[in-house]
Amino acid sequence: MEFIWILFAFACGFIAKLASLPPSIGYLLAGFILNFLGFQADNLVLELANIGITLMLFTIGLKLNISDLAKKEVWAGSISHSLIWLIAGCLFLKGLAFASIPFISSITYQSAGLIIFALSFSSTVCVVKLLEDHGEMKTRHGKLAVGILVMQDIFAVIFLVAATGKIPSVWAVLLLLLIPLKPLFSKLIDKVGHGELIPLMGFFLAFGAYELFELVSVKGDLGALLAGMYLASHSKATEINKSLLSFKDIFLIGFFLSIGFAALPTWEMLGIAILLTLMLPFKFLLFFYLFNRFRLRARTSFLSALALTNFSEFGLIVAAISTKSNWLDKEWLVILSLAVSISFVITNVLYNYAHDFYAQYKSLFNRFQHPKKLPEDSFVQPCDAPVVIIGMGRVGMGAYKALEMQTPNQAWGLDTDKTKLALLHDMNIRAYQGDAEDADFWENIDLDQIKLVLLALPSVQDIMNITSQLQHAKFKGKIAAIARYDDEREALEKFGVDKVFNFYSEAGVGFAEESINLVKGQLPN
Repeated sequence: MEFIWILFAFACGFIAKLASLPPSIGYLLAGFILNFLGFQADNLVLELANIGITLMLFTIGLKLNISDLAKKEVWAGSISHSLIWLIAGCLFLKGLAFASIPFISSITYQSAGLIIFALSFSSTVCVVKLLEDHGEMKTRHGKLAVGILVMQDIFAVIFLVAATGKIPSVWAVLLLLLIPLKPLFSKLIDKVGHGELIPLMGFFLAFGAYELFELVSVKGDLGALLAGMYLASHSKATEINKSLLSFKDIFLIGFFLSIGFAALPTWEMLGIAILLTLMLPFKFLLFFYLFNRFRLRARTSFLSALALTNFSEFGLIVAAISTKSNWLDKEWLVILSLAVSISFVITNVLYNYAHDFYAQYKSLFNRFQHPKKLPEDSFVQPCDAPVVIIGMGRVGMGAYKALEMQTPNQAWGLDTDKTKLALLHDMNIRAYQGDAEDADFWENIDLDQIKLVLLALPSVQDIMNITSQLQHAKFKGKIAAIARYDDEREALEKFGVDKVFNFYSEAGVGFAEESINLVKGQLPN
């Protein structure tokens, strides 16, 4: 049985990739096909799904800055969106009831409220996977979207407490005692090293927090998220996150399969699910309008709103609890499963064209932009140095140091991670915060002063997006990038990058050149 799941998941995921779609869409399809063929999900699939979600929430926490949640656009934006969505959604469903549509014609206000509440959430799995695939987790719009998702998780906990009557234990207050123990956990992580114990440490922390929160009757997933946030400032947070990346992606396959296993739909159910997806444009427009009102730039509002324009797997939990309590007919669990799946497909397909679409219709979106920008959205060209290094990770840092040794004061760095920049400034490195995939960013730069752009980024898609923005901005200088594989190098050169360095072969060349100096003069001619 397990091999059948792997076979269908791989085949459908591979087909989705060939169609330039995320493999997760293929996994959804695999679940529905297996269900149609008569297979049923057992405890193993459900357990894999739970493990994947727990690891995902933990890794989100590792990359989350608590100060991001305190921003008005995050907490006020999520609360405002939820309230307006509930009112408008209930009116929409009750309006459809007059059309004598099956399952909707007899719906009560209570049932309508539960359905719309279930659809008010955006999918943490879908959005985070989408942002990670595009390398946008630490961008302005990426952090905004994740902040909204975390606020929605808080709403989810409140609902679960109210719906299930599961009140946190009086012992839950003892969780606060973990705060002063943070130095102890930090020392433990330091002693782990860099080997196979790193991912195991990640599992221990994520599931230890999950079980600890469940023990005091608090949602375990919230514990995993908070554990990640608890350790986000540790120097090894990024290393732990990277070590868990493959595990998380594998286990999340179980989640996507489980949605397809939820139930078999009828044509009527499919039609109603499609009707519900007609609410997605309203969800997008409402997010876009609210973000603009909170003085975010039009591009940030557009990309964040588009990423959040989907329905959440949490809607299925709401439906399951509601059907179990006889608040909803059981058919609604199937309908919502279909609506969630369709919304995943729509978001993933549309987001692939988001940057180009915004660049093409930028003037239209900018009409809705607030006249006053937030301070962190203003960017002034820092200096007249002719070389820009985009991505100040290990490769970018290495390039910066090499340039400083050969031609001092001729380069500056750019990165989206504000926390990383603080560390770079302490090292007297000229690095600034900015999103190079942002068309507006390049409009604020005097491109005539820039002769070379180094793209020290791991994602080929990110490199292509930035190259495209530079081409649109009529950049006349040279572009260099890195790639891990030869097929990536060829694709980037065809796309217009002037020079692409193979990451592994260039590392070998540099290693040999530096090492040969150790024995220079001792080797035969």
